[in-house]
Amino acid sequence: MAAATGIDDAVERSTEEAIVRALESPAVERAIIRVLESDEAQAALERTLSSPAVERAAVRVLDSELVDHVWDRLLASDEAQKLVERIAEAPEVRAAIAQQGVGLIQDVGRQIREISDRVDDALEHLAGRLRGRTAAPEQARERVGLATRTVAAVVDGGVLNLLFLGVSALFGITIGGVLGDDEGTTGWQIAVGAGLWIAAGATYLGFFWALSGQTPGMRFLSIRLDVEGRRHIGTRRAVRRLIGTGLSILSLGIGFLMVLFDDRRRSLADRMAGTEVIEDHRPMVAPHST
Repeated sequence: MAAATGIDDAVERSTEEAIVRALESPAVERAIIRVLESDEAQAALERTLSSPAVERAAVRVLDSELVDHVWDRLLASDEAQKLVERIAEAPEVRAAIAQQGVGLIQDVGRQIREISDRVDDALEHLAGRLRGRTAAPEQARERVGLATRTVAAVVDGGVLNLLFLGVSALFGITIGGVLGDDEGTTGWQIAVGAGLWIAAGATYLGFFWALSGQTPGMRFLSIRLDVEGRRHIGTRRAVRRLIGTGLSILSLGIGFLMVLFDDRRRSLADRMAGTEVIEDHRPMVAPHST
């Protein structure tokens, strides 16, 4: 009779609507969340995941041909190739490769700087005794001394000589092939060569000082120039520092020896340019890693 009169359909529809409204109600939602967040539910989930049956099922799925087929399709897709290219071009990967490539050289440079630092401390102690001072100022310990600067200058001189000899050999072969070199080396040729070497050295130092605040020799020992916390000293300061370096050479090294008697280990070139030489503890970090 209920089926004939349609009462059962109405009851069924009303029941379904009531169930839907109940499931969509905030009270039921809060009750479900409490059940899922309960300790009993968490324990049941952990028991299920750690059960031997689930482990065997996972092993069977991973060993199936379907998984192999999915992996083959995935690796052969254009998206996977783009992902590999993106990872290979990532700044983090490039920085890691570069760090591994120069890591040995930097380690050698740091070891040499540690030795030169000890020599600097000994020279500072000797200069302090001559001045009647028993201990060096604390701010002097944070700056680079004369021995470390000398090692950096020697490295820069070696780099500059290699470059200059290569260019000189190239020009010598070219000019000698055209004009001949039967007369040998003359006095004016030596003078011109010395002048070119001085010009090349000034350009070398000024370029690196103004561009990055450190020469390759300074980079090798992890030291750099500093101007009130800034590493870029600019062209004007680099020119003034070159003039101060030239005056120090003409004074038979007195401008360099000022480092031993200055509280902040400044040479004549540093005083003229307003710079200091400090240790460079900057790590090589990829841009996105910061």
